[in-house]
Amino acid sequence: MLVNVAKELAAMERLKVPALRQKYEEVFGEVCRSNHKTWLIRRIIWRLQANAEGDLSERARRRAEELANDADLRLKAPKEPTAAATPVVAKAPTTPATRHHDDRVPMPGSVITREYKGRTERVTVLAEGFEWAGDAYPSLSAVAKAITGSHTNGFLFFGLTGKGDRT
Repeated sequence: MLVNVAKELAAMERLKVPALRQKYEEVFGEVCRSNHKTWLIRRIIWRLQANAEGDLSERARRRAEELANDADLRLKAPKEPTAAATPVVAKAPTTPATRHHDDRVPMPGSVITREYKGRTERVTVLAEGFEWAGDAYPSLSAVAKAITGSHTNGFLFFGLTGKGDRT
């Protein structure tokens, strides 16, 4: 008897989880502990196909057992190390990483100007970010977006590309 997988799948997808669990128990002959609908459907379809078309050959089963025996499977989680068994290692004091200063950005306190739509826009370079129109921004792109209303590269907008910069 061949199984029409598409038909069975469509029928099972309409079922609720309790009905799928009951179908699982009918097909496998054991109680199902899962409530995962997709998993249940896949397992039931697989078993229906295996029953209809034949299961794995004996040779394939032996090979699978060999592979499973070779696998180093951990049956229990490793024990937590005890305080006495764990050596205390002194760590060297670390210094905070210094941020790399981008050469395209002028030093903090500098003012970058740009003519845009008849207005002169002035941006002050801060130690952490930029200030424009009384508000702080994390990047030049954020300032350019606030000015233009659309996303644009801040370095290009303000002419800070490294080639003939204007400041």
